[in-house]
Amino acid sequence: MERSVMVILVGKRKDSAVNVQKILTGWGCLIKTRLGIHDGVLANCTETGMIILELVGEEDKKDELFRKISLLADVNAKMVKISLKEKEEK
Repeated sequence: MERSVMVILVGKRKDSAVNVQKILTGWGCLIKTRLGIHDGVLANCTETGMIILELVGEEDKKDELFRKISLLADVNAKMVKISLKEKEEK
């Protein structure tokens, strides 16, 4: 079993978040799980944030989502593919 995870670091959140959200909404059917994290609340809200996505579906579509997110200014993304090692039978 392999899982695809995209980690997105968003700088200048007040400016960049709108564009990130538009892209994620357009590709929402690929997103199984989404977690958004940023430091601070209320008056202490920070300008950076992180989004972690678990993606499903066709690899070329995941790659295209990654490409679109990566083109945004003040946004950095990484794709991670992770799987469990299969146990050897004795």
